[in-house]
Amino acid sequence: MKGAPDGPNGEQDIPGHKWVQVSKNTIIGKHYNTGPFGAPNFWSTDAPDGALLWTMIGKIDTWTEAKAAKYYTEGFTHYHPLVSVKTGKPHRKLVVWLRHSAVIDFTFDGLPTVIEPYSVTVGADYRFVHRWDEAYDPQNFVD
Repeated sequence: MKGAPDGPNGEQDIPGHKWVQVSKNTIIGKHYNTGPFGAPNFWSTDAPDGALLWTMIGKIDTWTEAKAAKYYTEGFTHYHPLVSVKTGKPHRKLVVWLRHSAVIDFTFDGLPTVIEPYSVTVGADYRFVHRWDEAYDPQNFVD
């Protein structure tokens, strides 16, 4: 998934994330309070710098209205396109549906984007960046 080139040898990933692919269509991850190039408290101003905020499950699949509704009921509030390692462009059809489960209580307020800050409590985070109902179009996708 596309992010800052802050990984080893300039690899790109979403800041503060670690991923492991556990099957063909499933990834698991950890989301830490760290930003691009190690920027402190990037995701939360009241959680400790570098703290584990969420664990994640990702399901690699396509986007359809029916799948979007089903995934949302299971806690998958948003998706990201998969990005080709060769071209750097979003995949034509596949996305990764993401479910975030908070491991500590904190305020999600550090992300420098257009979100309203909110309090996160331990457990499934149904408020995490809603995108589940936005149809996926790789030509118009803006992250």
